[in-house]
This record gives sequence, structure tokens and C-alpha cells, in this order.
Amino acid sequence: MTRRRRAGVAGAVLLLALIVCGPLIAAHPATAPVAPAFSPPGTGGPLGTDQLGRDVLARLLHGSLPLLLTSVLGAVLGTALGALAGLSGALAAIRHPRIEPLVTRPLDVLAAVPPILVLLLVLTALPSRTGLVLAVVLSGLPLSARVARAAADQVTGRAHVEAALARGESWWWLLGREVLPLVGGTLLADLGLRFVTAVYLVAAAGFLGLGTGDSDWGLMIVEALPGAALQPWALLAPMIGVALLAVTANLLADGAGARARGVLA
Repeated sequence: MTRRRRAGVAGAVLLLALIVCGPLIAAHPATAPVAPAFSPPGTGGPLGTDQLGRDVLARLLHGSLPLLLTSVLGAVLGTALGALAGLSGALAAIRHPRIEPLVTRPLDVLAAVPPILVLLLVLTALPSRTGLVLAVVLSGLPLSARVARAAADQVTGRAHVEAALARGESWWWLLGREVLPLVGGTLLADLGLRFVTAVYLVAAAGFLGLGTGDSDWGLMIVEALPGAALQPWALLAPMIGVALLAVTANLLADGAGARARGVLA
């Protein structure tokens, strides 16, 4: 690992630690007014206050952990289910060609629906944190399935896989022992992309008024827009937070994926 990559990973770990500890180290409650509205940085908090006099940094810290947990859960479930579907489709194309369309066609249909529309439909029917996670899963699942299928197609023709098929090994043996170890690095890199999308979707839910918390970063952005000229940090802080979280996820996922590919090479 290069020095630059080590520094990036160290910064990413520090940021994640700050997010996890955010609610514990916040100086004020997320909803309590602490100073006059639109106070500049240093008054009421290091980043000032918002339109209701609430500490901007405190709201940012209180909203960080729910955003992280929701995004991680949705990204991991979406990637895992998508990988299972994609790898199963690749093996079905070899062993049971007639079954393969039953696996892939529903995912193709789901992939044609824009993620923001999936978000709106799911949260309208199920307005809760569970609904938000489900929307993230459904948005990422078909894309992860395509990535896994493309990666699996490159290895299913190898001699050891064909030998396992000839021996009549079970479906789960083929997935777990013959195919998955060779595509693990690709799936880890895809997990990073799915997490970035998840962060944007969760923030978008708050921006559209469909979030589930008073300190949701997306909600902070939309509430700060009218007074951005008076207190720009109320707007910039959550926007920078979303961007940093996305970059952090990419750094960690790319590093893990590169290491996995190096081990398997």
C-alpha cells in the first residue's frame, strides 16, 4: 500500500470514528435553540446556528450516525442480494438455461426504474426507516446483479469450474468455493459504489421531506437554502459531509477490493 493510500485510509477511518461518536460528542441537542437565528460561526457553535437558532455542528453530528447506518445496511443488503442473483444467473445459464431468464428478467425490469422513483414509491407506501432501507436495497440490487453476473461469466468457463460441474457439485458449493473467491474483489469495489448511491438516496429522502429524523442531512440542506446568504455554513456543512462520506466509502472499498484481487491473483 502506497503512502498516499495509507493516508487516505487513515483519514477515512478517522472520519468514520467521528461519525460513530458524533451523537456522543455533540455539544447541544439537535433540536434545541442555543443562540439567535443565523448566528455566525463561533456563536452558539463552531459553525454557527441555523434559521431556528440550532447549533449547526450539533445537528450535523446527531444526523451522521443514522445516515451511516441506513446507508451501510441498504448497501450491504443490496450488494449481497444482487451478487447472489448475478452469480446464480451465471451458473443457471450453464446448468439450467431455461431457468436463467426467471432470475435475470425481473432484475432488468427493476433496473429500468430510476432510483429516485423507487425511493418515492417505497417511502409513500412505507414511510419509515425500514422503508428507506428497502428503497436503497431495491435501487442497488439490479446493478450489483449485473456486476456480479459479468464478473462470474469470466470465470465460469475455467477448468476448475467445469470440473466441479462435471463432478455434480451442488449449487452452493459452486458459488462459495469455485466462483465467489475469484470475484470477491470486484464485489467489494461494487459495494463502495452502492454505498455512495445509498448515501445520496438517504440524503435525497431528507431533502424531499421523506426522511425520518430532525437532524437528517438532506433536511438540513433544504432548510438552509432560504437563508444561505445569511449563514452559508448551515448549507455547506451537510453538503460537505455527504461528499466526504461518499469519498470515504470509495477509498475503503477500493482498498479492500485491490487487496482481495492481489491475494487472489
